[in-house]
Amino acid sequence: MYAMVEISGRQYKAEEGTLLTVDRLPQDEGSEVTFDRVVLFRTDEGVTVGTPYVKGASVTATVEGHGRGEKVIVRKFKRRKNYHRTIGHRSMVSTVRIKGLAGA
Repeated sequence: MYAMVEISGRQYKAEEGTLLTVDRLPQDEGSEVTFDRVVLFRTDEGVTVGTPYVKGASVTATVEGHGRGEKVIVRKFKRRKNYHRTIGHRSMVSTVRIKGLAGA
């Protein structure tokens, strides 16, 4: 059983017990959060696809921690002008552990 859930505008595959790295959430570490924007819900009986979301389906998770993601290198370059710049960026992320899925 799994669900495709939308968190901060991005879609993630959520199975019970999995660890997801998502954009920074406002909740504190150790707190429980419920995501109700479920796009797809799959059980042994079949698949339910939302239009746009599945009614009555939700995903419960616990915030494990906050941190920073991997560095993304950004390069600027202009040919023949001896111009080049390199900068890096690290996004703020949260790690959540999926506790349970409530289906439709």
